Amino acid sequence: MESRNSAPLASYMDLLLDAVCAVDRQGRFVFVSAACERIFGYTPDELIGRPMIELVHPADRQRTLAAAHDIMSGEPKHNFENRYVRKDGRIVNILWSARWSEVDQLRIAVARDITERKQAESRQAALYAISEAAHVAEDLLALFKRIHLIIGEWLPALNFSVALYDEHCAQLNFPYHVDDHESQPEQPGTVTGRLCAQVIRSGQPILLTPDNPDASSDFAALVAGQDSPCWLGVPLNSKNGTIGALIVKSLPGGERYTEQDKELLQYVCAQVATAIERQQLYARLKRMAQYDQLTQLPNRGLLKDRLKAALAGARDASGNMALLYVDLDRFKQVNDTFGHAVGDMLLQTVASRLKGCVRDTDTVARIGGDEFVVLLHSIHAAEDADSVAEKIRQVLVQPMRLDGHNLHIEPSIGVARYPEHGSEEQQLFRHADQAMYAAKRLNHRLVDI
Repeated sequence: MESRNSAPLASYMDLLLDAVCAVDRQGRFVFVSAACERIFGYTPDELIGRPMIELVHPADRQRTLAAAHDIMSGEPKHNFENRYVRKDGRIVNILWSARWSEVDQLRIAVARDITERKQAESRQAALYAISEAAHVAEDLLALFKRIHLIIGEWLPALNFSVALYDEHCAQLNFPYHVDDHESQPEQPGTVTGRLCAQVIRSGQPILLTPDNPDASSDFAALVAGQDSPCWLGVPLNSKNGTIGALIVKSLPGGERYTEQDKELLQYVCAQVATAIERQQLYARLKRMAQYDQLTQLPNRGLLKDRLKAALAGARDASGNMALLYVDLDRFKQVNDTFGHAVGDMLLQTVASRLKGCVRDTDTVARIGGDEFVVLLHSIHAAEDADSVAEKIRQVLVQPMRLDGHNLHIEPSIGVARYPEHGSEEQQLFRHADQAMYAAKRLNHRLVDI
């Protein structure tokens, strides 16, 4: 009876889609069903006698050995998950059920390949995480850092680059780049820059591995050795076309990227592109709300925020700061005589000259019409504000050649110093405004004399 049924029993096992195997106390395979070759890529002859732990993904070996110890201690395991490295280098996710046979001194296990399920779960989790990151990230840099972490959870991605293509200036920018060899990918001839340009130009992904025969001659040298790093580049495609590229690079001799990784990254990058565009739109809207569109200077709202911060800093440090109110005399005559286009150019020139008169830490704002405010965030003495005001006056009275016209303007400048002229925002604004009008009346009297 036993001899009659034993042969068919093995045949039946070979028909199973799940793999059945037996491992001895030393952790070596002593029996494997036919499905093991389909799942792991090794023939039965290649597996028999081989330590099971050699096939386990290095990151999962410690907990796999712990689970094996529990099983041999008499604790059956249900639904234990780990990763194995196939013969071809691909990673497979395995769901195990196993128990120990004390009589046979063997671990008997059934293995199910759940790679597709895990990939679907990874896709869904990544899409959700990226969508959430797009809503909570304060800016693009924060978004890219979060995306790097998300992708790094299921793909080796210590080296990670995001390139965005600016159509207006036909330029490739790298707002986020982490690489152990190339620190400036925007420089001509860099591998990262060349790969990104190729991905964006073609709109197609690039997978470069040591065993990939399809590598183009331009990049074949990158993966010439078996211990060479792998490269994976995917376009960032949106409804408006390809807006950039995402590049990941493995460590030399590390885990290799696969076609499955490429497909998954393509799938995820569609959401990444949407997240980038959403964040870019938010940044544009935020800038429009905070900056004057003609001069690109901070507007009244942003100026108030910075003034509030400067006052808080001055109070904490018992320091000094100043507010300069700048008005252009007879600006209306420029518009009436030469047209609003010339008037706009004059305002842009004034904005540029004002920025050249102060430090990068100071603020130059346009609060309306021909009115500008200069916020000196920190000054050592009261005379410093007067010195800056005089410098501004001397710079602004210099002739301007705009659209074929020679223009001369005279500024009226009012100065308010903290704490001398007030300790609150409104007090300083009021004093600077009044001082500006006093200067304007004086200028008009001098002109009329």
